[in-house]
Order: sequence, then C-alpha cells, then structure tokens
Amino acid sequence: MRASSGDQPGGAGAGPPPVGGEALAFDAVSHWYGPRRVLSSVTLRVARGETVALLGPNGAGKSTMISLMLGLFACRTGTIRVLGTGPRQAVKAGRVGAMLQTGSGSGLPPGVRVGSLLDLVEGLHRRPADHHLVVERSGIGPLLDRRTDRLSGGQAQRVRFAMAIAGNPELLFLDEPTSAMDVTAQREFWAMIQSFSDEGRTTFFATHHLREADRVADRVIVLCGGAVVADGAGATLKAAAGARRISLHVHPGDEAVLDSLEGVTDVALTGAVATIDSLDPDATVRDLVVHNVRFCNLEVHGADLERAFFQLTGGDAPPGGDQDR
Repeated sequence: MRASSGDQPGGAGAGPPPVGGEALAFDAVSHWYGPRRVLSSVTLRVARGETVALLGPNGAGKSTMISLMLGLFACRTGTIRVLGTGPRQAVKAGRVGAMLQTGSGSGLPPGVRVGSLLDLVEGLHRRPADHHLVVERSGIGPLLDRRTDRLSGGQAQRVRFAMAIAGNPELLFLDEPTSAMDVTAQREFWAMIQSFSDEGRTTFFATHHLREADRVADRVIVLCGGAVVADGAGATLKAAAGARRISLHVHPGDEAVLDSLEGVTDVALTGAVATIDSLDPDATVRDLVVHNVRFCNLEVHGADLERAFFQLTGGDAPPGGDQDR
C-alpha cells in the first residue's frame, strides 16, 4: 500500500535534502577497457545543489564517468565518493536516481501500463517520493493508463524521468536525457529539472546539446581525451575561447580584405554576410573603416558555448547546429 504523502520525503511536510558539502568527488580517477584508456587521472568536485553539464566529443568518456558514479563498475585507479559514501552504497540507499541511454528502444518494459510501472518502482524504495508529486512533476498524469509500448519518444522520456525521481533522490544523473524530444518537450523537461533542483537537489547530466548546457547548467565540465580540459560557468568557458564574433553585410569585392584586419582569427562568408572571429573586436571595427570596407548591419556578439567547446577540445567548429556525441 502506498504511504501517505506526509510520511515520505518529498511529500507534504517533508524537509528538503541536506545542503552544503559535496555531492560528488573524483580523486585521480582513471579507467580503461583493455588497452584503451578512457579516463586519465580525473579529479573534480560537485557541491550539493549544483546543476552540472558534462560535455565532450564522442568517446570522451562521459557515459563511463556516469557509470562509475552509479557504481555499475569500479574505476581502475583513484577513488569516487557519492554523497559522502561509495557509489554503490549511495545507490542502494535510494539516494541516487538515474536516466541512462537506452539505445534504439524506450528502456521501458513493453505492454505495461504506466501507472502500474510507477507503482512497482515506488514499491522498490524504502522511502519513495510522494506519488502525486512525482506524477505532477513529470507530467505523466494523462499517460497513467497508457501502455508503455504506445508512448512517443518524448512521453517515454517523461516516464523514465518519473521512475528516476520516484525514490526521492538527492542526486540525479541524466545521460543524454532529451535526445528523443522535440524543442517543446525539451523546454518542458528542463522546467521539470529546474523544479527538482530548486529543492536543493543535485543534477549531473551529459549532453551533446551545447546550447542546452549553456542555458540550463550552473556549471559546465568539458571532457576530452579522458581528461577535464575546462570546468566553470558557461560564461567563463565562452570567455576562455578568447574570440568574439562580428557579423556584417559587406559590399561585393570588399570581402578579400577581411582576413587581414587587426585581431581577426577566422572569417566565414555566406553570400554577402561575413562572420568574423576577433580577439579584439574594437580594433577590427576600426580597421574596417581604415581599409574603407563598405559594410552595414554590423553586430558584435560574445563567443557562444559551441565555439568555446570546439576550441577547448581542439576540434573545428561546425558551420551551425549541435553536433552528435
């Protein structure tokens, strides 16, 4: 029988999770599969209540990091602490929730009604979250009578999120959580995460959606070649990329001089529109005038997280859009 909401953490009258201290700690963690080293002496700390995005190119070790934090296997060298204890102990105590990648399927047992599945998951926890709060927060009320094999990709992700928070976790791990969602579903999903985080809970998510990380996370960790190459607020990482971006319309024939302007590190042309990366945009604009470049509609932007990410990981920034892992 489901307990009343007043008897459970996360329900009416329940206090927030503990604040202060560390939610995660990696100390000189290395891991490898056969001859392939995936993580190399990774050291980091995540405070309770933080929302942290983990970015990195394909094969950087993001999923391995989350698997280690969940105690799915042990690191080869170094130590990992989750909520002040070992990963497996934290998971066993119901203090950790997770949404992992599922491959081509939904990751849900087929033919089961959503409401029955949630009841089953809640019954596995000694102190589950309030049932009605889980349903409300995940937005699955209209889906409770629907079978799991009749859900859209976004609906299945909502159900998986409900299962992840059913145990009232202090810490939530998400591995590419919005990969099956359209833009509207993504926005609604992160609103749910914000509600979860507002209670002082910790969220750690891996994503290849760079703009998503910039918008949602308090902090962004960039992993490349098995090592942390950047760690800070999205604005800090964008500043670390150095260059700012200038966009303008140029008169035909004047584009040839753009590469030689002071401060310019890169130029891209799309028809009459020039996009210029510059380490000193003021000097670049002054030099435009000095060289009598005919232009209009000039705008100066800060570096975006996408360009910062590719510069920090040694890659070439794509012409636009998020890139796959």
